[in-house]
Amino acid sequence: MKQIAFAVALSAFGFAASSPAHADFMVVQFGSGHCEVWHDSSEDPAGARWRKIAYGLPNWSAAMAALDAARAQDVCP
Repeated sequence: MKQIAFAVALSAFGFAASSPAHADFMVVQFGSGHCEVWHDSSEDPAGARWRKIAYGLPNWSAAMAALDAARAQDVCP
């Protein structure tokens, strides 16, 4: 029984280790008004003078589209 439990635990660990990392994107606006695509929405930029414009974007293309839309709406200069 211990061998079965060990095999199940080992296979679960192997599956978790082989899963690709999930890194989504966001668009941030800094205190100066400058906006840019941020590579990982789970890690915030340093400092206090910034805000999220769009977050949870699945890939770079979606983040660039959100940045272009923010610029078109004059949210970002």
